[in-house]
Parts: sequence; C-alpha cells; structure tokens
Amino acid sequence: MTSPANAARRALAERMIRVDQAGEYGAVRIYAGQMAVMGNRAPHSAEVVHMAEQEDVHYARFNQLIAERGVRPTLLQPVWKVAGFALGAATALMGPEAAMACTAAIETEIDKHYTEQLEELGEDDPELGDTIRQFRDEEREHRDTALALGAEKTPAYPLLFNAIRLGCKAAIKLSERI
Repeated sequence: MTSPANAARRALAERMIRVDQAGEYGAVRIYAGQMAVMGNRAPHSAEVVHMAEQEDVHYARFNQLIAERGVRPTLLQPVWKVAGFALGAATALMGPEAAMACTAAIETEIDKHYTEQLEELGEDDPELGDTIRQFRDEEREHRDTALALGAEKTPAYPLLFNAIRLGCKAAIKLSERI
C-alpha cells in the first residue's frame, strides 16, 4: 500500500512533468513560428535555431519521462501547438528584437518556474531534479542570449515583455492541472 507521503510526492512529480512537457512543447512551437517568419538568413536566426534544438531535447526528455512514469500529458496540447506558433510568428513579424523579447520574457518566467520546482522537489526525486536543473540553466542561457541580441530595444519592450510573461504564467497554471 502506498503511504500518503509517497502518493503526494508522486502527484507532485507528475504535475511537474506534465507542465514541463507542455512548456517545452510550447517553446518548440514558438521557435517554429519564429523560424517560419524569419527564415535562415534573418538576424539572430542561427541563435534561434540553436535554442530550438535545445528545446527539442528538453521536449524529448519530458516525453520520455511521461512514458516511463505513466503521466497524463496536458489536455491543452492542441492549444499550445497553435498559441506557441502564433506567438513566435507574431513576435518575429515585429522584428528580430521582438523575437528576442519574446524569448527573454518566456525564459525569465521559466527560470522562476523551474527554480520554484527545484525548491519544492528538494531531494525527493534526484532524476527529475537533475533534469529540471540542467534545463533551467539552458533556459537562462537563452534569456541571456536574447538580452544580448537586443531584446530590450524592442519598441514598448516592458509592455510586450510583461504581457508575454503573464501569458506564460497562465499557461503554467493551466497545464499543471488540465
């Protein structure tokens, strides 16, 4: 029989895996939208391709954890497919700095999200903790790259940055449970 403490730890890990898999899928779709607009020759396209490749690895790892642990993925996946692509395409249409502003906003929120997960998880699940820690560090690199490439030069940057962060927060809350 499973103890209540073990059941709670399992539920916590499942919630984390579900939301993180959804978030990494959203990131894959954002970069796909950006690349659909920017192409391979636009400013910052090489950096976007590199970040997209890392997001593909993150997404594959969370897909693996979903399969291994029998976690139900979010039911909102079709929404994130469209919303992620649309966000990426829209910001790329605004220009390369706006695409970077999108990355800076998303990765700022994901850094906060992953850090909170690590604190909540503690030492209960070293495999999941190591995965989250590695991916958080790579997301921080994406944020720093985006800032270095002029994200803050985007017209109305604070408005765009905070609107995207708010949307990201909402997506996190929804994907944890649904």
